[in-house]
Amino acid sequence: MSTSVSCKLNKDVKHHYMDLCQPDQVQLMYVWIDGSGEGLRCKSRTLDSHPKTIQDLRCSFASELAEWNFDGSSTYQSEGSNSDMYLIPRAMFRDPFRRDPNKLVLCDVLKYNRKPAETNLRHTCEKVMDMVRDQQPWFGMEQEYTLLGMDGRPFGWPANGFPGAQGPYYCGVGADKVYGRDIVEAHYRACLYAGVKICGTNAEVMPSQWEFQVGPCEGIAMGDHLWISRFILHRVCEDFGVVASLDPKPMTGNWNGAGCHTNFSTKDMREEGGLKHIETSIERLSKRHKYHIRVYDPKGGLDNIRRLTGHHETSSINDFSAGVANRGASIRIPRPVGQEQKGYFEDRRPAANCDPYAVTEALVRTCLLKEDGEEPVEYK
Repeated sequence: MSTSVSCKLNKDVKHHYMDLCQPDQVQLMYVWIDGSGEGLRCKSRTLDSHPKTIQDLRCSFASELAEWNFDGSSTYQSEGSNSDMYLIPRAMFRDPFRRDPNKLVLCDVLKYNRKPAETNLRHTCEKVMDMVRDQQPWFGMEQEYTLLGMDGRPFGWPANGFPGAQGPYYCGVGADKVYGRDIVEAHYRACLYAGVKICGTNAEVMPSQWEFQVGPCEGIAMGDHLWISRFILHRVCEDFGVVASLDPKPMTGNWNGAGCHTNFSTKDMREEGGLKHIETSIERLSKRHKYHIRVYDPKGGLDNIRRLTGHHETSSINDFSAGVANRGASIRIPRPVGQEQKGYFEDRRPAANCDPYAVTEALVRTCLLKEDGEEPVEYK
């Protein structure tokens, strides 16, 4: 199995330096979304105090120093002749790689004119979430991903062939059924250390494919926690020398794709009689299928079309559907919700590489802001 060269470096040598006593200063790893809308970038700086919250960070720095900048021409975000972009700290987590007191700092990206970069979807999402704060929108997102070797083949798959057909791998146990559990366990523990609201993980239907769940998170926190959990995943995989792919259909043929199923509820949905509010929201979603397909992957549906075929536990990208306990529907109402007449629903359309800010904003716009409907779009 092909792994990266850097993972083969002697980690004991690195630990010698990482175990050195750290002075009063703190290392901050600034993290941001690049111009692809999928990739993450990072760089570090030193702070002379120990911030516990994002507000502490802003108070520790002068406001102009809390912000930072970077070369946007090297991240698909600007031209070289006007390349400086601004990083604005928005959320902070403990750093599981450098450990306390060091921090991961998730940032907004602004252009030279202080307007949000094209892939800074957090900006509008936060405004929308503020509009519905009293309705307490809760989200949980199920992030599927595939472990790949440096050769692009799924981790653990035969070099010149394929593993046995799908069936024994989902939630599997055993060396012949599960590939890469060490990576999954490391990521899980790192997220817990960081303060990410990770609530579970499992092996998925295709071998080398895994899922972790984040939530429940209210409002803008959903996007913050999912993006930083993705950063931690990529960083953990870097240490192991493999790649975490969020491609919605990493392997063609009779293999499951990868989604990011999104669970959604409001205060009214969670209370007695909440099912009627769920049904009202599903009716609104049925009228805006085109809009949701457009925002549920970074390429406006062109990635998801490879996954949403109506097979392999997906709905068709062309049709909207809903049902109780139906994993082949656009919207699934969990069986306990149908029985208890309250709870949440699951939107199964978002692709693994979706932007969680876009997905959660779209759900709020359609279900709570009651925007006008649209007819479904045809994808071929």
